[in-house]
Amino acid sequence: MARRTLAATAALAAGLAASLTVPTGTAHASPPGTKDVTAVLFEWKYASVARECTSTLGPAGYGYVQVSPPAEHIQGSQWWTSYQPVSYKIAGRLGDRAAFQSMVNTCHSAGVKVVVDTVVNHMSAGSGTGTGGSSYTKYDYPGLYSSHDFDDCTSQVGDYADRWNVQHCELVGLADLDTGEDYVRRTVAGYMNDLLTLGVDGFRIDAAKHIPAADLADIKSRLTNPSVYWKQEVIHGANEAVQPSEYTGNGDVQEFRYAYDLKRVFTSEKLAYLTNYGEGWGYLSRSVAGVFVDNHDTERNGSTLNYKSGADYTLANVFMLAWPYGAPDVNSGYEWSDADAGPPNGGQVNACWQDGWKCQHAWPEIRSMVGFRNATRGQPVTNWWDNGNDAIAFGRGGKGYVAINHESSSLSRTYQTSLPAGTYCNVQNNTTVTVDSGGQFTATLGANTALAIHAGKSSC
Repeated sequence: MARRTLAATAALAAGLAASLTVPTGTAHASPPGTKDVTAVLFEWKYASVARECTSTLGPAGYGYVQVSPPAEHIQGSQWWTSYQPVSYKIAGRLGDRAAFQSMVNTCHSAGVKVVVDTVVNHMSAGSGTGTGGSSYTKYDYPGLYSSHDFDDCTSQVGDYADRWNVQHCELVGLADLDTGEDYVRRTVAGYMNDLLTLGVDGFRIDAAKHIPAADLADIKSRLTNPSVYWKQEVIHGANEAVQPSEYTGNGDVQEFRYAYDLKRVFTSEKLAYLTNYGEGWGYLSRSVAGVFVDNHDTERNGSTLNYKSGADYTLANVFMLAWPYGAPDVNSGYEWSDADAGPPNGGQVNACWQDGWKCQHAWPEIRSMVGFRNATRGQPVTNWWDNGNDAIAFGRGGKGYVAINHESSSLSRTYQTSLPAGTYCNVQNNTTVTVDSGGQFTATLGANTALAIHAGKSSC
């Protein structure tokens, strides 16, 4: 998401927008294919992403990896410099064109498709020389854009009840492209088409709320593959002029309320309330929703859970991957105390859980649920149980069953499933569970732990 250029603007997160978009006319709640979980490797160098596709993402069953913006951007150590492009050359902090191409090829060989975080609402603030050597000033990017290609409003977005203000003024002082202009649409489409030539499988449209949906539809229509997967960042705001539902005609839209409410439920309410999570809570249709527990913005602004939240965070990810609503993103970043701090080692990941890299996508409790989700795809929620408080359990048809104990003490009980009789592996801790001929099993769950069994995993 476009980021607080100059000073930290906490209010930004409350107003920006993102959404996941898909083929025009056939919006899906996940990228096309049978594996709908995306690992978001935030600010990872492309060479490190390539290695992770082979070693972890492919074997775990992740369908997609999302990479940070590849375009040349302003210099600086902060993470948000990646969200201030100065040209559309692949020449950012995370790798050059050759590294990007190699990453796409390697991930494809591992069975993992690639989504690119794409910044097309704006360019930079200030002036200087970009990470690829291009000189620029705000409103003048030689060979790309001049002052005529930007919106007339040069004040900052400040009134989210005013559609014109949101979509024509400047997001935290960044030069706002006039996406109603044919040249701009053609140029943005050209950038995305170039990425398509490198094998990219989808786009996450950063700050989509600040671009009229019709402008995005026009840009998408100009792509060599207009059915390519899109997810758009469009943050819901009560009583705001621009709403996420406007963008579903283009494809998937990220459902921020899902993440906000998960934080509240896991920290101060009851997991029993989750029995109808999704449309029953007033969210977008599951067929067009992109979901997450946290992303790179929300983990920093406190609006959602994050890696510092302990069992709340781990169990929320387990629930998201087990629950059949939307297409899940698993955020995977790095430790931070300064919310502006850029990635360790300039984005190079030598090994997970070293140098501050958190690698949430590889946490055993989370990684194991990707296989669970793939094995239970298309199955309805069955056999819901809760204790009226913070212990829940539910099945996914005859393919899987999950129990989550978010209580402060252990829980022993007999669960009713729709699974065939047999021995299953509890993928949360690699112990075996025996389901009898009536579909029942008895288990003890420790405080703040989960159990998950599925038809694709009969032995540990």
